[in-house]
Amino acid sequence: GAVEMSRKSPFASWLCAMLHCFGSYILADLLLGEAPIGYFSHNSSVILATAVWYLIFFCPMNLFYKCVSFLPVKLVFVAMKEVVRVRKIAAGVHHAHHLYHHGWFVMMATGWVKGSGVALMSNFEQLLRGVWKPETNEILHMSFPTKASLYGTVLFTLQQTHWLPISEANLIFFFTMFMIVCKVFMTATHSHASPFAPLENLVCPVLFGSVSSGHPSHHHDHHGASHEVSHPSPPPPPAKSKEELNEGTRKRKAKKAE
Repeated sequence: GAVEMSRKSPFASWLCAMLHCFGSYILADLLLGEAPIGYFSHNSSVILATAVWYLIFFCPMNLFYKCVSFLPVKLVFVAMKEVVRVRKIAAGVHHAHHLYHHGWFVMMATGWVKGSGVALMSNFEQLLRGVWKPETNEILHMSFPTKASLYGTVLFTLQQTHWLPISEANLIFFFTMFMIVCKVFMTATHSHASPFAPLENLVCPVLFGSVSSGHPSHHHDHHGASHEVSHPSPPPPPAKSKEELNEGTRKRKAKKAE
């Protein structure tokens, strides 16, 4: 319904586009106690984002969208987006470290929202479009970019606090290459499988347990007798007498005659 909304409510469509472009900056500023509208003072960035929004929705014959969704071109944009994502994560952790020198969780929270702020505020963006789908909460069902941003911000926090013996430039380079390879491969193959899934399947059951399946222990066979005693089957209904049967037959014949 995005195209239809852009015709009926172009301002709401534009505002949703701005949230997609600058959502990570807005959330990071809110966390750090700064003005969430501060990034909109960059006039060139807002004008560029507005131009892209207008061309996507109102370009004649839909030419702009067809060009950017052409797979080779799209892969270039996907790679560029991951470069920007990693730089935003590193910048967010660095900024939080400057303000809260020993605040590990502040650094991780700021870097995380810098890398995946758009997805984290998707429910608010849905409200602007008149849609409410709480089951699509990104924290409950993390996508690959959200998970990668979370793991990446942990690495950058460890590096910033000198617990990870690697330079920031090298960490940015290696993590950027990892993100580009994964995201380009997933986009080219139309895959939604997370590269973290094999490791998570090994570690998560050990640390957090697994979802239990089947019946509880008191439903096992060796308790079957006690259940039969405590919950007997209901008695069969009493058989109808001959008079009741004859009465039912007379009623049916009367109805048939009517």
